[in-house]
Amino acid sequence: MNEKLDDTFSDYHIPVLFNETIENLIINKDGVYLDCTLGGGGHSEGILKHLSEKGKLISMDQDQQAIDFASKRLEPYKDKWQVFKENFENLDTVIYMAGESEIDGILMDIGVSSTQLDDEDRGFSYRFDTKLDMRMDKSNPISAYDIVNNYEEERLSKIIYDYGEERFARKIARYICESRQEKAIETTGELVAIIRRAYHGRSKKHPAKKTFQAIRIEVNRELEVLEVSIEKAVKCLKVGGRLGIITFHSLEDRIVKNKFRELAKGCTCPPTIPICICGKKPQVKLVTKKPICATGTELDYNNRAHSAKLRVIEKI
Repeated sequence: MNEKLDDTFSDYHIPVLFNETIENLIINKDGVYLDCTLGGGGHSEGILKHLSEKGKLISMDQDQQAIDFASKRLEPYKDKWQVFKENFENLDTVIYMAGESEIDGILMDIGVSSTQLDDEDRGFSYRFDTKLDMRMDKSNPISAYDIVNNYEEERLSKIIYDYGEERFARKIARYICESRQEKAIETTGELVAIIRRAYHGRSKKHPAKKTFQAIRIEVNRELEVLEVSIEKAVKCLKVGGRLGIITFHSLEDRIVKNKFRELAKGCTCPPTIPICICGKKPQVKLVTKKPICATGTELDYNNRAHSAKLRVIEKI
């Protein structure tokens, strides 16, 4: 694996697994590609640099702040680049709006960007005491405030346990519900203080990390969107086209791994049946049987890369 670092990153967001992504995704320099998660434009710029004059890139993001930043950065490539404000669950609509039907490659860099985490006003991080929000798309009517203050205790507990894999989920949900009876929980700082009560100082990592992850996933419907998007992405690829997905925690990676295996297997008949009766054929082949992880220099300069995993499939 090439450990040489490309200089294609910015202060907005450092793209992880940059070289590995470009190497595995760009199989036709004259082709059409889609970056489903534009962010700071790092991966998009890398793709554009590796395309010929005939090549084309479509980018999309639900965060207007990211689009505004990346549009200035990618201005030199305007002749072969289009951008759309959309959630990537609507990638098929974006491809159609861009005037394409089937394309050569699709990239998804899942999760929250470094800039979103570091922006105090967005309410993603437990490091700042700010208004509860966590919306990637600010037009989304549901925010972290709504979930924390309106969800029933049982539903809140399930979200924190399922999406955060938090062992103190029940206790945290109970404390949240007790606290909001006195007054609404308005800030990240107030929520962190409630979560800390459930831990009693017994956490090696920040006690709010898992709960904040869970609430963010619920606000933005991240796992639901991921499952839908994989199916749509494969349908939009040309034969020989590739889909690469970068994940940052086990819940995402598990969905991608299982979905990729399902699409590569085809037949879903029980093993007790001697012949296939479902008629399903493999739709893809696994380019990466195991995930590609960051190595060497990247781990030294980008802490976010430690948890990143890249999986790639090719349509057959």
